Amino acid sequence: MTEVTKDLYQVKEKMYVATDCIIFGFHEGKLKLLVFKRRVEPLKGEWSLIGSFVRLDEDLEVAGKRVLKEATGLENVYMQQLRSYGKKDRDPGYRCISVAQYALIRIDDYDEKLVEEHGAKWFEIDHLPLLILDHNRMVHDALIQLKQIARYKPIGFELLPEKFTIPQLQILYEAIYQRELDARNFRKKVLSLNVLEKLDEKDKSTSKRGAFLYKFNYENYQRLLKSGYNFEIA
Repeated sequence: MTEVTKDLYQVKEKMYVATDCIIFGFHEGKLKLLVFKRRVEPLKGEWSLIGSFVRLDEDLEVAGKRVLKEATGLENVYMQQLRSYGKKDRDPGYRCISVAQYALIRIDDYDEKLVEEHGAKWFEIDHLPLLILDHNRMVHDALIQLKQIARYKPIGFELLPEKFTIPQLQILYEAIYQRELDARNFRKKVLSLNVLEKLDEKDKSTSKRGAFLYKFNYENYQRLLKSGYNFEIA
């Protein structure tokens, strides 16, 4: 554990710094959010994002990763800082600034037992319960940023299983953009990005003929990203 630096400021008025994690997942064609019943007062028993106070001996990003691991058991997933929320009366417990971070995880990968221990539950984005404090605002802001980033980075692949079909990918992007996409144009655009590898396997869960499976080529993606390639999909 890193030694905490002595307080040289000695300011009498202090406040808490927290981080709240907006954990997105994709399952059965729906974009979902992981929330849990708050276990402490104030607002105990209400639906909340999963969060924690930032410890004196950890960086903000580390705090977010800790919260994510404690809640889902997952590490090394896509996680980005959103923004800070600091209205003076946002938390009835005490003066507290929260820095929201959002993560994209594959629902099939998370530790179901850990999630149950936290009393957490997945809700579809279109059917979220009322969350405490300004957490609904955080989710709203995260969705806006997710849409913006998805226009130039293929972040949707972080939510899909390792092997997927083009229709499954389209359904995901429709969930992110919250609008329908033309199937023919989507397929043409996605394949033109040169970041997909076609496999000699088919998914026959929806038809006898089946649809070819693909996987994401991270090496190609990184090479094209460095070259300034435009990954806009829709």
